[in-house]
Amino acid sequence: MAVAGLSTPALVVFALIGVALVLFVSELIPNDITAMGVIVALASMEPVFGIDVGISPRDAISGFANPATVTIVGMYMLSAGIQKTGLVQRLGVYLADLTNGSETRALAATIGTTGPIAGFINNTPVVAVFIPMISDLAEQSKLSPSKLLLPLSYAAILGGTLTLIGTSTNLLASDFARVLVDGRSGIGMFEFTPLGVVVLVIGLAYLMTVGRRLTPGRIPVDADLVEEFDLEDHLAQVEVRADSPVVGSTVDEFENGDAADVVVLQLHRNGEVYPAPYSDIPIEVGDVLVVNGTLQAVNRFQEANDLRQLTREEVTEATFDDAPTDFELTKAIVGESSKYVGETVAETRIEEFQRAAVLAIRSGGDLLRTDLGDVTLQAGDLLLTRMPQESIEYFNENGDLYVADERAYDRLLEADVEEVAPLSPKTPVAVAIMAGVVAVAALDVAPIVIAAFGGVFAMVVTGCLRSADAYDAVSWNVIFLLAGVIPLGLAMEATGGAAVIAEGLVAADAVLPLLGVLLLTSVLTGFLANVITPVATIVLMIPVAVDAAAQLGANQFAFLLVVMFASATSFMTPIGYQTNLMVYGPGGYRFGDFLKVGAPLQLLLAVVTTVGVAVMWGL
Repeated sequence: MAVAGLSTPALVVFALIGVALVLFVSELIPNDITAMGVIVALASMEPVFGIDVGISPRDAISGFANPATVTIVGMYMLSAGIQKTGLVQRLGVYLADLTNGSETRALAATIGTTGPIAGFINNTPVVAVFIPMISDLAEQSKLSPSKLLLPLSYAAILGGTLTLIGTSTNLLASDFARVLVDGRSGIGMFEFTPLGVVVLVIGLAYLMTVGRRLTPGRIPVDADLVEEFDLEDHLAQVEVRADSPVVGSTVDEFENGDAADVVVLQLHRNGEVYPAPYSDIPIEVGDVLVVNGTLQAVNRFQEANDLRQLTREEVTEATFDDAPTDFELTKAIVGESSKYVGETVAETRIEEFQRAAVLAIRSGGDLLRTDLGDVTLQAGDLLLTRMPQESIEYFNENGDLYVADERAYDRLLEADVEEVAPLSPKTPVAVAIMAGVVAVAALDVAPIVIAAFGGVFAMVVTGCLRSADAYDAVSWNVIFLLAGVIPLGLAMEATGGAAVIAEGLVAADAVLPLLGVLLLTSVLTGFLANVITPVATIVLMIPVAVDAAAQLGANQFAFLLVVMFASATSFMTPIGYQTNLMVYGPGGYRFGDFLKVGAPLQLLLAVVTTVGVAVMWGL
């Protein structure tokens, strides 16, 4: 049976793709779990349903053994080794010193350093490390952090076009080139770098001019964190009266059920401030407690414990920062490879183990301030926390949370850079190993997958990277996503589905020149990448583009490269690229901000890459 030229197996594959796309966009379940479902569905088609989609059970799990997938694992590990050197942190310190309060220099320094770095180190951890630094830099420059964080993400995306290892989609494209394009063994390490440099320069120029005007300043300059997270009605100061039942008790001894939704953060007494609940000092009459909770919960707390609210004493960021304790009110970002991803705040037990209280959460465009213990954390979530300095240092070391350490900048003004951002003694070794990996792959001495794992082996053996840290550095959700969508692309090719879609592009040849068809391919790919993620897009679009080129008698490699560049440069939505999602909360952006700033850049680069590919590789 066939419908509109499609065989039954092809229709089944398209139906599976449709379901997967809906789940990718809606995120009803995590994307990596959707990918697992795809693997199971493809493997079950012939043995269970008797439908041959060209994918055996062995083929369905072949994504795990795909050279691109394995290489990406190695690159995550190598990036972790470079992160351990302290070079990125040191660069952030130099940037703060270089900009000296200038808005133009702050923007130029942010994008001018992030882009080139992202060509060689996985851009997600780079952005994660830079976000707190850039936020501090914006404060010192009297600039809204929103004006820098979106350009930071875009610059990291642009940098991914510089080298083969710049982004996972480049590595996937290389493997598709090996399989689908006759005479190709893949893509060279620096084969498309000249065009990548053009894309980076034009993209950075856009961000310094047009993009600078379009990027909104959502977070006010010098914004008070309490105001930024709209917590004015969730923080209060209450005074202990003479008849209060809490007199003589410590904060952690409160057992009144009516106070279950209220957290005591500080205890003030005669000019002294004590962090709560981490103090065993008995409460006395006249003590003032700083509490966090909804207006209703605080009212119940007052009534149950005979407390008086100090209505004229507002709680602000200064209430915490000016207090002589080691606890800070600060922002923290959930890292992509954080062990907290997928756990609720209560399940992380960070308050128990790290004495870190979560007061509010920005997740995507949502601001959450109540029932935080039940909130499931996702990569890129922004937390407003109160934690001690030692916990800030702990989190910034292990990468589960990236915390804006404002005291670090203050120490920079008073101390030597070596104290603020020390380099590891293994820095020269780690850099040499990374350079060796790039050289071996570029000179084609060994396949990039072997070069990458050789580098990981060298870093572990030389002590630059612990094996546990290497495994922790891998974003396994991304690996499972890759492994799941790769066989989906193979099934579309095997059933003839890719050829049918390609006929649509071929039909455009009747009204467009070949260069126009290539541009249409780029625009379509870019649109999909912003909706269903770049990884899923490149797996689905490269077979289509290569088939279309074959039917048009055009250069298949040129069409493949256009898809690769379009997939790697998705700017129009916060879900289009992981770094966009990471700056979404910290920048206080709205969904439409990405469309406003990113759409012109996306269209500009579609034209640039289409013309560039046509000139450099021919049609």
